[in-house]
Amino acid sequence: MAGSSRIHSHKFVGYEWPFDVAGSWDPSLAFVMAGAIAVTSIGYAVVARRAGPLFAEAFRWPEATGIDARLLIGSAIFGIGWGLVGLCPGPAITSLLLGAPVVYVFVPAMAAGVWFAARIWPWPREKR
Repeated sequence: MAGSSRIHSHKFVGYEWPFDVAGSWDPSLAFVMAGAIAVTSIGYAVVARRAGPLFAEAFRWPEATGIDARLLIGSAIFGIGWGLVGLCPGPAITSLLLGAPVVYVFVPAMAAGVWFAARIWPWPREKR
């Protein structure tokens, strides 16, 4: 993440693509996303061909395929937080080592949000 500048919030705050392509748009995020999608797609294709996982009894692929209120609300909250602060969870945790003051506010707020969300919307029980 550090090599692609994904831990610097200024790369995301004000990211106006696709609305400002002719202006100050920085295409580096699109290239990083395209690379991530390509690597992940290859990884899923390789793993899906295996008979089973290495360290578990069976694969646990996502079962939910519908779009519901929980998905929409969670996505909106994530997007608003990312747009306001310029950080998402992975880079925020990585940035703790950089000493940026905004991270020391964002990470505890993120943890509190995760804790609170788990109380109002508990995860479904696992099927065993």
